[in-house]
Formats: sequence, structure tokens, C-alpha cells
Amino acid sequence: MEKTIHILKKTAVWVLLTVWAALVLFPFYWMVLTSLKSYGAYNAEFIPQLFTLSPTVQNYLEVFTAVPLADYLWNTLVFTLVTTALMLLVTVLAAFAFSRLRFRGKELVFTAFLALMMIPSELVVITNFVTVTELDLRNSFPGLILPSVASVFYIYLLKENFSQIPDELYYAAKVDGTSDLKYLFKVMIPICRPTLVTVTILKVIECWNSYVWPRLITDDPNFFLVSVGIQEIRENGLGRENIPAMMAAVVVISVPLILLFLIFRKKIMEGVSRGGVKG
Repeated sequence: MEKTIHILKKTAVWVLLTVWAALVLFPFYWMVLTSLKSYGAYNAEFIPQLFTLSPTVQNYLEVFTAVPLADYLWNTLVFTLVTTALMLLVTVLAAFAFSRLRFRGKELVFTAFLALMMIPSELVVITNFVTVTELDLRNSFPGLILPSVASVFYIYLLKENFSQIPDELYYAAKVDGTSDLKYLFKVMIPICRPTLVTVTILKVIECWNSYVWPRLITDDPNFFLVSVGIQEIRENGLGRENIPAMMAAVVVISVPLILLFLIFRKKIMEGVSRGGVKG
């Protein structure tokens, strides 16, 4: 009897998980399916079809020829890599200072720093816009990148990980004459690598999907990111009615992030779990 109940519970769990997975994945399936339909076939469907007998890649060719999608992807790649690299440098050094260095008013400064998390990012957009404009950095990569190189949340997450490393390791390293920077790069960073990988991936996703700031600070198509370029594609490239071609553009933009998550999903889960455990 108990074995039967166990089997029924396990079956119910698998059924629920399967249904949930289907609900989550269906929008992606529909996006890919629509991108493989021709413009005429899509408009001829009075009732949306869940499959197509005549798939075509014409939409994918069109998004690269009708609009400079490759240039948008390159701009986004440059923006993402440079921003993430600078963010990691700032985050690692700040987290190390708050977790290991001793200086007057550290707790007060850190508390004030955390208070910044309570301020919605939209409130500082106007200030950043005015500052970047006065520095004549609009329509430039520095103007895109600089406001995004610091993150209070990532500094806090990494600081909590650094704080879990026993103080004895630090004192032993200092006795051996190890400098703070050498201790940081030789001991702390290797120990907290899962969290660093998680922070890196989350920042990459954040940069890739960034829209509000790039939309405000760029009006030159030479500096458009894919998030801004997709609107340009819709308005001036493929047209509002060409839904299959628009879906093809979205698929091209989404694939890098999907692959990134699938490859590093275990590292993401491990890093988040480490960040949430104290002691």
C-alpha cells in the first residue's frame, strides 16, 4: 500500500512538472514556429496552427539583409563584455574592502550603501542622462557603459561570500607576507568562483536585455543595441505586419542567452545558494 502511494505521489509530481514545463516552454516554441512560417502562410491562417508543413528560413535571411541586425548584435556584444568586465573589477574590489579591510565608519558606509538598493533605478536615470549629456558622451560606448559598471546588489552578494571565508586564512596569509591583493586573487576569488560565475552571467543577461538606458542615450543607429534595434526593425525595417520576420529577429537575439543559461545553469544555482547561506 505504501509503495503504491509513493508511486502515485511521484507520478503526480512528474505530471505537474511536465505540465508546468509545457506552459513555460510553449511561448518559445510558438516564437520559433512563427519564425519558420512564410509571411503569406502566416496571414492565411484563420486559426493559428501548432505546426507547419512548409518551414522556411527566409525570415532569418531577411532580418540580416533588411536591417543591420549584425551591427546591433556586435554593439550589444561589445557593450556586454566591457560592462561586465568593469563591473566585476569594481564589485570584487568593493566586496573585498567591505569584508576584510578595517577602516573607520565601515559599517556606517556599508549601511548607507545598502540603502541605495531601496532607490528605484528609474529615479537616477534623469541624473545620469544629464551627466552623460554634459560630458558629451551621448551616442558613444562610454556613455552606454559607465552608468552600469557598479551594482549594490552584486557587491552585497559577493561581500557575504567573502565574509564566509575564515579569518584564520587571512591572518595566516599576512604572517607569510602576502599582500591584500595577492590574497584576494589567490585565495578569495578561487573559493568564491561559483558566485563570481553567477554574477557574471546575471550581468551579461542584464546588459543584453538592457533597454531604458540605451534607448535614452542613443539616437544614432550606429550605437543601437539589439533591445533598441528591435524597435527600429519593427518601425523602419520589416514593418509592423511582418510578424514571422519579427519573430525570427527575436529568436536570433534570444539564442545566445538561452545557450548561456543552459551551459552554466548549475553554476548559477550553486552561486545563488552559496550567497544565501551564512556561516
